[in-house]
Amino acid sequence: MIKRYGSLYVMIIPVLAYFILFTFYPLVRGLIISMQEFRVIGDRPFVGFSNYAIVLQDPVFWQTMVNTVLIGGGTLIIGFIAPIIVALSLNEVIRAGFKKFTQMVIYFPHLFSWVVVGGIWIYMLSPDNGLVNGLLKLLGMDQPIHFMAEKEYARWIMIFSNVWKEMGYNCILYLAAMVSINPSLYEAADMDGAGRWQKIRYVTIPQLKSTMKVVFLINLLGVFKIFDQIVVMSNGVIARQVDVVMGYTYQKTFIDFKMGVATAAAYLVIILTLVLAYVIRKAIRYDDLD
Repeated sequence: MIKRYGSLYVMIIPVLAYFILFTFYPLVRGLIISMQEFRVIGDRPFVGFSNYAIVLQDPVFWQTMVNTVLIGGGTLIIGFIAPIIVALSLNEVIRAGFKKFTQMVIYFPHLFSWVVVGGIWIYMLSPDNGLVNGLLKLLGMDQPIHFMAEKEYARWIMIFSNVWKEMGYNCILYLAAMVSINPSLYEAADMDGAGRWQKIRYVTIPQLKSTMKVVFLINLLGVFKIFDQIVVMSNGVIARQVDVVMGYTYQKTFIDFKMGVATAAAYLVIILTLVLAYVIRKAIRYDDLD
């Protein structure tokens, strides 16, 4: 057997080496560090689950967890529904030129880093010459709103700016799936006298079910990875409302130099993400890609 498939085994060695070196080893090393009083220089005594206990008893960790769930959950739900609506609307556009131009415009933000996107939104929400306050002024509002300094707006701004950035990417996935829908289904719907809305409801949306599952699961895995957006758009006034778990691990690692505690927090996030993904995968029957 080895002699017959030897060349295939040799070809798979680089792939295995890559995953062992860059995936499995860091995971195992991180697990060890999470159970140590880690120091860059000197001994690193084993402390068992003490770092996990420190994290779980830290009110700052739970505050960041609440912020992560609210911002990430809001982004997940709105970011799942909005691209479907936009994709369905674009699919109904007859003029191909306008359709392609709109796709290009809404896809652009996905290509920008959060430094650019955050700067755009901070400027648009500025009380001085910001586009949003300018529109509100035209509608009759006397005083400008300091959006980036109002705690009640902070989480919503993070949610909608994230949805705005990723809207085009998810929208293109749905449009690509719509192209692959068998035209005979629409012809059969026409023969049955179905209107435009009925074709969307009974043909298009059911045919997008597999793509919806993939998009939802991918976005779900990103709920606890929010970090760079917060670093760019947060400030001292709204920090308590928008600081997230990844920011907590960054604080513990590079500012407090408590790497054992930071790694324990990171491992709690990994475990929570895996459990959540497993539950959602079972709930939406991800494997039934019909």
